[in-house]
Amino acid sequence: MNLSHEPDRADAARPKSSRLIRKSFLEVFSLMTFAIACMALPLDSARAACFEDGIGCTNDHYIPKSQLKALSCDALWTVRNTIYDERGYCFRTARAKDVFSNEDCHVSNADDLNFNKYERGNIDRIVAVERVKGCR
Repeated sequence: MNLSHEPDRADAARPKSSRLIRKSFLEVFSLMTFAIACMALPLDSARAACFEDGIGCTNDHYIPKSQLKALSCDALWTVRNTIYDERGYCFRTARAKDVFSNEDCHVSNADDLNFNKYERGNIDRIVAVERVKGCR
């Protein structure tokens, strides 16, 4: 299987919509390769979501808007919801349950999540970019 973003011979034979879905999957898949290096946090902190591709950890800095603008809607969704998942949110939608599961969730109301300033800021930035791109 060709995991690069470069088309292979089989791609040329696929319909355009199938190629776009594959490209989106590969982008999200590469984002989901977490670097668990941010797990050494105080017990009262959430586990940090750390991504490759220059995004870094979501709990210790603001992700530059220029980096967020370069992401697809699916990738933005993944980064945003990973922040919620790391805080223990119990997802309601089928899509989020499929991606994150609710096995270790413990907060049903998103308003009860205790985000630090970077997490809250990154969520706000992601939502703003999603709106501009027409994702939401």
